[in-house]
Order: sequence, then structure tokens, then C-alpha cells
Amino acid sequence: MNNELNRVKIGLALVLFGLLFGVLMGITFGINEAVFKNYITEGIASHPTLHDSKSPDKIWRYAQRAHFHATGIAAFSLALIPLVMFSDLKPNMKTSSSVALGLSSFYPFSWLTMFMLAPSIGREAAHSHVLTEIFASIGVGGLLLGCFLLLANLFLGLFREKATSSGKVLTEEVMLT
Repeated sequence: MNNELNRVKIGLALVLFGLLFGVLMGITFGINEAVFKNYITEGIASHPTLHDSKSPDKIWRYAQRAHFHATGIAAFSLALIPLVMFSDLKPNMKTSSSVALGLSSFYPFSWLTMFMLAPSIGREAAHSHVLTEIFASIGVGGLLLGCFLLLANLFLGLFREKATSSGKVLTEEVMLT
């Protein structure tokens, strides 16, 4: 068990970091939501030509989405890590799949980046900013890759670790009988 846990530890740490980030954002909203809303108001007041009447609500929604996606994606990925751990993936594929799933925790940072940048550069520019794109690509790419590796193993039998008996590697043909 400890050996299996070691194989997924990095991915698990990334997922737990993402979950903690989402929970802390929620706590921060509960303690002092006004900090976020004041940040938006002051930014829009400093750059009024970049904004319309929808900007305050839309930008506030970016912060909320960072929180929602952090907790939701982390919970989803956290449920997949034990499947990776107990699957018959090759050891290096277990590590790769769990790390990829852990990278999904970067996606909420795309929403946080939009929230932080939008008051000063506008919503469109924040949406297409290079940091936003990087966080979104890493997060979505990691989630898709991690899910692909796990699902390909579970349902198609790909990337399997071959069973051993007395130090000998058994073929898949023998494993089926």
C-alpha cells in the first residue's frame, strides 16, 4: 500500500493543494467579501473606458468561478487518484496519470487571473491573457490526460503492469486463464 501511495503522492499533493485553495477562497469570501468587491470597484474606477455596466458583476463572477472550479475539480480528481492507485497501470503510468490529474488544479487559477487582471486591462484582455491561457491549458490538459490514461486502462486494458509470479513475467494470455 505504501509503495502504491508513493506512486501517486505528487498528484495527490497537487489535488489537495487545489482543494485547499478553493476552500480558503470560500473562507475568505465569508470573512470579507468586500475586499474582492472593493478591488473590482477601484480597478474599474481607475480604467472606466475599459468597462461597461456588466463589468462589476462579471468580474466578481470570475472570483467565484475560481472558488467553484477549485473545489469541484479537486474533489473530482481526488476521487480518481485512488482508482489510479489501485489500478493495474504500470508504476510509471500511475505516477504520470496522478500528476496529470493533479495538474488539473491549475485550471481555477485561470479564473483567478482573469479576476485579478480584468479591472485594470478589461474583461476581454484578461480572458485572453497569456497567464490565463497557460493556467487553462495546463489544467484542462492535465485533467484530460489523466482521465485518458486511467480510463484507457480500466476499460481497454491499456498501459497494464504485467503480473509476476516467482519473479517471472506472465503474458497477458496466461493472465486471462
